[in-house]
Amino acid sequence: MNDPTMWILARATGLVAYGLLAAAMLLGLALAGRARPPGLRPADVTEAHRTLSLLALVLTAVHGVALVLDRAVHIPLAALIVPGLSDYRAEWVAAGVIALWTALAVHVSFALRGVIGARVWRRLHMGAYAAFACATVHGLLAGTSSGSPAGIALYGGAVGLVAGATAWRAGVERRRRSPRPAPGAGGAA
Repeated sequence: MNDPTMWILARATGLVAYGLLAAAMLLGLALAGRARPPGLRPADVTEAHRTLSLLALVLTAVHGVALVLDRAVHIPLAALIVPGLSDYRAEWVAAGVIALWTALAVHVSFALRGVIGARVWRRLHMGAYAAFACATVHGLLAGTSSGSPAGIALYGGAVGLVAGATAWRAGVERRRRSPRPAPGAGGAA
């Protein structure tokens, strides 16, 4: 019988990394623009956002290494770096690799904001949506927990929360940018 330790480690770290990525997305959306809810200290939320992002990356790396060390499925080390090199569910594993590289670029941009400027930094941060989408596809189609009730709850809940927070933020931004009627305009006829 094969030792399931690496498979269990890979599964657990993949699921937790995905949850951390979703949480980092939600905190980033809470910080964005003028949409920040009252009572949240931006510095605290920013630090939590960065920390969750880093933890998601670290656990994703552990997830990948555990998959390479697992004997049940052969995934070469190079497949963690280059999308498409895995024989196991190649396109869905590639989606995970793309998610990792995209999330890493977004995370590294924290340190480069002063160099690249706020406008480029914001645009680069939009890549978090691509990372989240690729990670979702990877988990649903390459993962072994996606069909379980817990997997459905995790992926469905995360997508629902991120979509809802995105819609909320867009609504707040739209209301704040819309022109206000001039005093006395739009009143009684």
